[in-house]
Amino acid sequence: MTTEEKHLIDIKNKRASFEYFFVQTYTAGLVLCGTEIKSIREGKANLTDAYCMFDRGELWVHNMHISEYRFGSYYNHQVKRTRKLLLKKTELRKLENKSKEKGFTIIPTLLYIDQRGFAKLEISLCKGKHSYDKRESIKQRDTKRELDRVMKF
Repeated sequence: MTTEEKHLIDIKNKRASFEYFFVQTYTAGLVLCGTEIKSIREGKANLTDAYCMFDRGELWVHNMHISEYRFGSYYNHQVKRTRKLLLKKTELRKLENKSKEKGFTIIPTLLYIDQRGFAKLEISLCKGKHSYDKRESIKQRDTKRELDRVMKF
């Protein structure tokens, strides 16, 4: 079963793979209010500027944009509020220790709805790329695109 068949909604952070090397990936649950999950099910979320930080031993996602629900009244949520991530204590401890090291950060890479209807966020422990690494990524992407183009004919 591929990820396309498994997830109904896939909201990806495409810029993250260009800016960072992924060291480790975790799947975390999200603490959301009612109008937020409805907006995510409509596909109205953006992970481009989002990042994760620890506060008193808990992991929080900052700057994740979830649009207001169009049928929500004054009960609608704030668009860029800080949301808590749900992980096991051992995973939290590992992530916190690694993220304190120089050069490491935690970035959300994929937001999806699983088969049970819960919103899940894939987060990655990342190390930043240098400009020459980014040029290499562009070169690989261009050669792959060229090979795909040649293989079609």
